[in-house]
Amino acid sequence: MRIPFLLLLTLFSGAIHFENPLQASEAGPNIILFIADDMAWNDCGAYGHPHIQTPNLDQLASQGMRFDNAYLTCSSCSPSRSSIITGRYPHATNGAHQLHNDLPADQITFVELLSQAGYHTALAGKLHPRKTTADRFHKIYGTGAKETGGCGEWVTALKECPADQPFFLWLASTDPHRGYQPDTIPEPHTNSHVIVPPYLPDVPEVREDLALYYDEISRLDRYVGEVLKQLETSQQADNTLIVFISDNGRPFPRCKTTIYNSGVKTPFIVRWPGIVKPGSTCKQLVSTVDLAPSFCAAAKVAPSDRFQGVSMLPLLTDPEKPVREYIFAEHNWHDFDDHQRSCHSLHFNYIRTTYTDLPGTPPADAVKGASFQAMLKLKEQGKLNENQLYSFNVPRAKEELYDVVNDPHEMQNLADDPLYSSQLENLRTRLDVWIEETGDFTPDSRRPNEFDRVTGNRLPKVKD
Repeated sequence: MRIPFLLLLTLFSGAIHFENPLQASEAGPNIILFIADDMAWNDCGAYGHPHIQTPNLDQLASQGMRFDNAYLTCSSCSPSRSSIITGRYPHATNGAHQLHNDLPADQITFVELLSQAGYHTALAGKLHPRKTTADRFHKIYGTGAKETGGCGEWVTALKECPADQPFFLWLASTDPHRGYQPDTIPEPHTNSHVIVPPYLPDVPEVREDLALYYDEISRLDRYVGEVLKQLETSQQADNTLIVFISDNGRPFPRCKTTIYNSGVKTPFIVRWPGIVKPGSTCKQLVSTVDLAPSFCAAAKVAPSDRFQGVSMLPLLTDPEKPVREYIFAEHNWHDFDDHQRSCHSLHFNYIRTTYTDLPGTPPADAVKGASFQAMLKLKEQGKLNENQLYSFNVPRAKEELYDVVNDPHEMQNLADDPLYSSQLENLRTRLDVWIEETGDFTPDSRRPNEFDRVTGNRLPKVKD
């Protein structure tokens, strides 16, 4: 069905365009982007968790703005990062939409635009995808020693920034990615500190698994603090824009690789002295596809006309005025094949699944994890409830609709409820427009699984 052009203009991307609130005469700031690896949006004190030790993230939020409705375009590591750096949705990156796929050389990134405008650019920590991404930065630093969780070179990268240039730093942790080790931090979290979401069974194995995950978040927090301290020491804090996000949700069943809130909702904290009101919050929708145009706007650099996001800078000074009405997310191959799309408003999340014949198996590292292995045993014993069976059930629903305000864990699918038919039809239409305008596609063939869905062990390669 052809969608009228005027409707396309109204619906595409859900974006509402506003002018940059900053004056053109102001110089661009230094910019730091912190990226956690597999951290859920609400697993820190700044977002209300009562037990996870995150004093530095909490301080960052108290000095800046906390976004309560920030989303990723994909709950999968390399596609999410490729989307962030290009300002494009994963399927629109010419091949970087699946896990481990390299970012093609023809993709324009905001890092290159900042570099051309005189910024020194560096990446320290996790680099994924590796090929062609490294070429976008002036300098690449490693992850440091294993016990630093990928953050060991962060302060070095900051100290080595040239004094006569503004800088952009992409500081990427490997925490809290699996696998987990005990005694990651001096005072480890215990089972009593854990809050078990309702889609996971509340058993000791799950609590122990989550406690180790919490420990890695606290280790990450420590290194965020060291960077903040160095900014103060070098007297650069007042002229540095900081953004903290995660690349996808926690690596547990019904989280990472899903397009539920547990997969694609992200912590999103912005500190920019003199621009952002300390201790403020924003409840408007933002997407990580908006970071590229936003960083360019902050640096007074012309954005690429290939960016598919919108600048969120207006929200930094007026958090009540929306810049978009809808956000969109996708899930493609990640260890196991899948194809899902979603359209999210402030009140509802609409999910469309193409491969309904496949179960929602979590990533292979989570399959090997203690939580999923415990769930396999509980399933055999008939001790999992309906929402805890997501990873196993087939067929899955082709359409799902959730009231994320009144049902934040997305437990009750409203897609077949006639009371919500208008909301369902609206989000269907919005998603159809986005699919058409961004050139989205369903692959012609299925990609083989790389791991076993029960053990998480790598499968033999399929010969051509």
